[in-house]
Amino acid sequence: MACVRSSVDAAHIALACLDLTSLNDADTDADVSALCERAGTPYGHVAAVCVWPRFARLARARAVPAVKVAAVANFPDGSTDLERTRRDVDTIVQAGAQEVDVVLPWRALLAGDDATCAALLRAARRASEALTLKVILETGELPDDATIARAARLALAEGADFLKTSTGKTRVSATPQAAAAMLRTIAADAQASSRVGFKASGGIRTVAGAVPYLDAVAHALGPSALTPARFRIGASSLLADIEAVLGGSKPPAAIGAY
Repeated sequence: MACVRSSVDAAHIALACLDLTSLNDADTDADVSALCERAGTPYGHVAAVCVWPRFARLARARAVPAVKVAAVANFPDGSTDLERTRRDVDTIVQAGAQEVDVVLPWRALLAGDDATCAALLRAARRASEALTLKVILETGELPDDATIARAARLALAEGADFLKTSTGKTRVSATPQAAAAMLRTIAADAQASSRVGFKASGGIRTVAGAVPYLDAVAHALGPSALTPARFRIGASSLLADIEAVLGGSKPPAAIGAY
């Protein structure tokens, strides 16, 4: 059933499903501490903070228990280096983080080497058995919906808990078209359709910009999937706009239905 949604409604969903992210090369302990402080707002807390593996232990110490800690592996290049990926995941696990965002080796995928992609994802899955595994497809580098769907099926077959659009480090990041292809693939998989989540990441800076992804998830997986268990937005600057909407400095507006 569709229901009218205002920008305030959308902002509440976006806040609860936000992976507040800092993945700059020059990040410091102070930056990560500030990120964890920002994760709690007067309107509620974000779903998770997402950081480099070397900061995962600090983030777990500084974030409140209700905020999960995610860290990246094999990031951002998505190389085929199994040992590097295992080291990253081991660091994340030992730090007490709850989530791993690993990059599918998309260059190998484009070269037709699905077996190498599968081996790397399998290694990441085995090293993070008790953690949530988000697989980054880097959809902005994939040429068409068919290739995106192929990458998504491969990730699902290797035990992904979430499919994620992008690292945010390439020219094209999340797009509604790529999201739709990923969500169709999740919905078409009998084992994934009621379990696997979707994460839009890269270039989403406003509540209005997040709405197409809320709509896509609700359409493909049902409105009940608009929770942190099935939906995430990876962003660093979106939180400011969420707070502006919820704080009233942006007038509420009806912006759609889901």
